Amino acid sequence: MNQHLRQDPVAFIDIGEQRRRLGSKIDTAVSKVLTHCQFINGPEVTQLESDLAAYCGAKHVVACASGTDALLMVLMAKGIGPGDAVICPSFTFCATGEVVALAGATPVFVDVNETTFNMDVESLRKGIATARKLGLKPKAVIPVDLFGQSADHDAIATVAKENNLFVLDDAAQSFGATYKGKRLGTLALATATSFFPAKPLGCYGDGGAIFTDDADLADKLRSVRVHGQGTEKYDNVRIGLTARLDTVQAAVLIEKLKIFDEEIAARNKIAQRYFDALHNIVTAPRVADGNVSTWAQYTIRLPKGHDRDAFANALKAQGIPTAIYYPKSMHQQTAYKHYPVADGGLPVSEKLSQDVISLPMHPYLDAAAQDRVIKAVRDAVA
Repeated sequence: MNQHLRQDPVAFIDIGEQRRRLGSKIDTAVSKVLTHCQFINGPEVTQLESDLAAYCGAKHVVACASGTDALLMVLMAKGIGPGDAVICPSFTFCATGEVVALAGATPVFVDVNETTFNMDVESLRKGIATARKLGLKPKAVIPVDLFGQSADHDAIATVAKENNLFVLDDAAQSFGATYKGKRLGTLALATATSFFPAKPLGCYGDGGAIFTDDADLADKLRSVRVHGQGTEKYDNVRIGLTARLDTVQAAVLIEKLKIFDEEIAARNKIAQRYFDALHNIVTAPRVADGNVSTWAQYTIRLPKGHDRDAFANALKAQGIPTAIYYPKSMHQQTAYKHYPVADGGLPVSEKLSQDVISLPMHPYLDAAAQDRVIKAVRDAVA
């Protein structure tokens, strides 16, 4: 019997090991909330917002119920609606385009860069032109910092400024990453992130946050977060949501943030080891010079002619889980097929959807587990 078949499976993302590391600190933090019983907008929410602001340098942080709500709240606060176009990459999780549709606006999908998987600036320009040709008003662009790596924010900001668009950075997978030495959170009018449990900084349920240096926008976001409230509880001055972050989740995140930088460093060491061992047999991900990724996913591309399902099954037989982000780009999905795409189509997104596959990645992946992953990949593509 193959030795590897007797071994425990490698964890794709190991939240349990992190939980064991934090131990009683989480128990104590949650116990405090259970004692004071302020489950909505308790003191931990305010403290978390302050801690997150200090971490990334943003002037204002508005915690909320999910990464999707974080994106939607910004669009609502900015009055985005019917007749407006918002430019989104197609190769990403559906929430990026979903919030545009929920706001009543039209997502216009653009292509991504083949190396970084992030928004392609030339396709962004084409997407803006496509929107105008269709009689839509381009109002915003939502670049995604995919898999942990920052998009090219300087280039995107230049195009946005030329076309009078505001930038809403979707950092759902990448809070903690840096772009040219700056942490995400201050590189756009607003930055949205997710604290879904599998994210690099995750809570024990759903959660999210918005970062901005714009005081007026922050005030509107706090209103949208609670049904569009004005200064009085029952004077709702705008359409809003129920989008508060639970106090228990804030308490968990406060503790996790304390070890976050150590975990990012561990992820980067693992990513480097993967790269050194695998880049000559698969297309390994590369981080742009001057950037630091949080490695939410370690996503490789298989050589031409290799069957992805066969590769996944070969690793599964060795106790190595894999995942595919994303087997269909947004413009290929049933709910989004009727929305416009940039002129020239989205060939890179379609190609990536056919050949990407992600390997186990988390800060607690020890050397023995890394060796098993590396060996299984090399054997499967040999």
